[in-house]
Amino acid sequence: MSLGADVCSRFWAAIRGYTRPMDATQGLFATLDAAPGREAELEALLIGARALVEAEPATIAWFALRLGHGEYGIFDAFPDDAGREAHLNGAVVVALGDHADLLDGEPRIEKVDVLADKRAAGTVRKGLLLRLPIKEAHREEAANFLRGGRAIVAEEPATTSWFAIRFDNGDHGVFDVFPDGKGRRAHLTGDIPRQLALHGLPWLGGLPHMSFLDVMADKVIVG
Repeated sequence: MSLGADVCSRFWAAIRGYTRPMDATQGLFATLDAAPGREAELEALLIGARALVEAEPATIAWFALRLGHGEYGIFDAFPDDAGREAHLNGAVVVALGDHADLLDGEPRIEKVDVLADKRAAGTVRKGLLLRLPIKEAHREEAANFLRGGRAIVAEEPATTSWFAIRFDNGDHGVFDVFPDGKGRRAHLTGDIPRQLALHGLPWLGGLPHMSFLDVMADKVIVG
């Protein structure tokens, strides 16, 4: 079997419905805008929130992110909806409410389904968020493709953690983190982007959107 055929076979060999113990199945992606001049204070609050999520056993992954100047985010993942709801009613949300003066407007919170994930130990500094507007008729194909991607990132040592996700509006995507820019570049030139370009273009109902992120703090339960 050729290398290319082997890569394809691993993508499409994902077993539907299979989950490992403590797999992530639910997630959240929140974006926050800092009030003018309050960026440093908001960053400090988000970095400090790591201690709060350490006390949440069902928050199996949590990342505080810098998206751009004055724009921040949080991605977190849970084994089930109960874990997600516990987090939404937990200490981080309370802390953000208590410091609403640091924010320019309300946080924007999106619930996501986690289709597949890789969670490994290691220091991470860089991240990516890829969002794909998928045509309704192709959403199951896109979901199966992303599930199959786990076999590929399992062999990428510099892709420390990786989450294939589906947004409530039908968009699909990937959130992943890396120790540095070199690891991020290696992923972007790897098998998943090549296979997506080969198979996925007809699935798109609009332009993909990719964000380059800085990771400020994180918690990961390896799985």
